[in-house]
Amino acid sequence: MSTRVCPACASVYADTATFCGKCGTRLVASDRPLSTTPAASDVVTPRATEARMPASAAPTTRPVAALSQMVGEVLDGRYRIIKKLGEGGMSYVYLGHDVSADRRYAIKLLSPALSKEENAMARLRREAAVGMRLEHPNVCHIVRLGETEEGLVYVVMPYVEGEILSDRTHRTGVVNLQDTAAWVRDIAAGLQVAHDLTIVHRDLKPENIMICRRDDGTEYAVVMDFGLAKERKAGAELEKLTATGIVLGTPEFMSPEQLRGKQLDARSDIYSLSLMAYEMISGKLPFEGRTQQEMMISRLRSDPTPIRQKRPDLQIPEAVEQVLAKGMAREPEQRYQTAPEFADALSAAVASAGSPPQGGLLGRLFGR
Repeated sequence: MSTRVCPACASVYADTATFCGKCGTRLVASDRPLSTTPAASDVVTPRATEARMPASAAPTTRPVAALSQMVGEVLDGRYRIIKKLGEGGMSYVYLGHDVSADRRYAIKLLSPALSKEENAMARLRREAAVGMRLEHPNVCHIVRLGETEEGLVYVVMPYVEGEILSDRTHRTGVVNLQDTAAWVRDIAAGLQVAHDLTIVHRDLKPENIMICRRDDGTEYAVVMDFGLAKERKAGAELEKLTATGIVLGTPEFMSPEQLRGKQLDARSDIYSLSLMAYEMISGKLPFEGRTQQEMMISRLRSDPTPIRQKRPDLQIPEAVEQVLAKGMAREPEQRYQTAPEFADALSAAVASAGSPPQGGLLGRLFGR
């Protein structure tokens, strides 16, 4: 029987489901049976300091149910658990306080069953190795991968407070041009750190962007969840991990080459970032279809609908439309070749448009 799986937390559902009941992410097609244990890919974020890589799973005496009731405990003699932040198919995420460094972290605890999964642990070790190389203000990255004496495996990540971009756009309808350009610059700066290390995010989407606020009230964007990230030259181990029948990534924001299953580089993330900017500005996606499959086919065969044609009521500047069109070119060679190059072009297009009159649709578009 065909099933659907959550690309964020790996929970498996019947093929009639559309969204994950645990985290709300849109489900993707899978051939994994309902009884299969999900892989370790829920939640995640990141920062780099130290790594204590767990050995192959040691037996643990802690029952699975106890992982949902960790508040008040001190993990590994170091992290005091303050409150639960969320949970996925096989893990729980808590807010923890590092008593030795007096800092707050997000701590992801893996279930004992998952820690015994050889493939899941191989993937987690890879995520940690990737995450600890991505220290940047606009990237949330892994601090530490550890294991307690009783065999409980956990991941330590910076605690990032803010609003998920998808929630922001759902609440506001559209994002004004100035904020869109600024957040795209932030996202591009974070991505470039990964791209310089030949790491591709693969699942860039509004649900993986956090809008945070500085002490002075200004906002900035942070790229979350490099759990699907991979280096361009994948080893045999990674190929085994991704050959599971699950499409890695979110179909609405995948590049054409990712939909085709081709080898990816930084330009795939640039396509996804351009598509995200299109949605932020217009509140709509540039491809249409009655089903998700039709939308995917449209992305493979057709050019995106020009944003001014999609939203003529917003009077979006032509220069912005041109930048977005180039960013979403079907062939990677025709796009901007680096994320900062796309971000700079978008910022220049927004700046060249000048300031519109206050009020009305133009005022909303330009943030006035």
